[in-house]
Amino acid sequence: MLINDKEYFSVLEQIKARIKTAQYKAVLGVNRELINLNWNIGRIIIANTKYGAKFIENLAKDIKHAFPNVTGYSTRNLKYMRKFAEVVSDEEKVQTLFALLSWSHNIHLLDKTKSYSEYLWYAEQTVENGWSLSSLEYHTETKTYQRQAIAEKTSNYLEKLPSVLGKLAEVTLKDPFVFDFVGKREGIIEREIESELVANIAKTIMELGTGFAFVGNQYHLEISEKDYYIDLLFYNTKLRSYVVVELKNTEFKPEYAGKLNFYLSAVDDMLKHETDNPSIGIMLCKTKDRLTAVYALKDINKPIGVSEYKLSDFVPAEFIDTLPSAEDIEKRVKLKFEIE
Repeated sequence: MLINDKEYFSVLEQIKARIKTAQYKAVLGVNRELINLNWNIGRIIIANTKYGAKFIENLAKDIKHAFPNVTGYSTRNLKYMRKFAEVVSDEEKVQTLFALLSWSHNIHLLDKTKSYSEYLWYAEQTVENGWSLSSLEYHTETKTYQRQAIAEKTSNYLEKLPSVLGKLAEVTLKDPFVFDFVGKREGIIEREIESELVANIAKTIMELGTGFAFVGNQYHLEISEKDYYIDLLFYNTKLRSYVVVELKNTEFKPEYAGKLNFYLSAVDDMLKHETDNPSIGIMLCKTKDRLTAVYALKDINKPIGVSEYKLSDFVPAEFIDTLPSAEDIEKRVKLKFEIE
């Protein structure tokens, strides 16, 4: 007899949720044991260096002989275990943080980071944001630590936002942002860059960071019967606020901050819900003079960050002749607005 009522299905969902949780904990438990084991083996290797250069090679052969069906104890992997124990001396961190990463994540960080603080930062970000190995590879390759954690940023977030929100917004800001999926070329204009960012929105959001959701580009605002267009509008679920992004393919100019301040006031008035936090602005420029940006933001009312952006230098030779010129794009943009 089939049971078909809401109460039964509610019970079924509860049981399914418990099973999934138990499965996740089982996988996590196995991984934690593996990471702890690898770290302890690394400590043993460090403590017995008296056996010389061939020590690890002999260990690998003898472990293989003792456990012929077990993998993961090659000479290369044993050397990683030694390095893991050398870099991470805090056993508590091994159990509470590094054990939450896969061994592949840890190996990648051992290869790609230059200090324990950098290793620790990427490990924390991986756990907090649920980065896959490919996502972690992207962030190490584009040097997110240098651009986000230790970069000298230009913003007024800490002054214009409540303490916790200001710090979170400041951490989110990168300098520079790297859009390496957009090819750089002579004469490229802002609208072309914007179009590429939208066409590759998943990559754009990956670069912007966790929590960003795309709302629209050339987002229309009508104010006093005049039309205004925001280059890129996002909502950030971690900040719980709208994020207005303006794009300029020039050096930063003080007047850019005034225009962005205007857009933020409009978004706060026209789009922001009463439960949302104040909207935040990001001004992306080709280059910037930091002191000029600091002065420009000093008496601005709204929270704004100014960052540079970088595009890819690589454009395949076979595509160069097919790319539209700046004049072609300008004509298309003008035609579009005339039609609309």
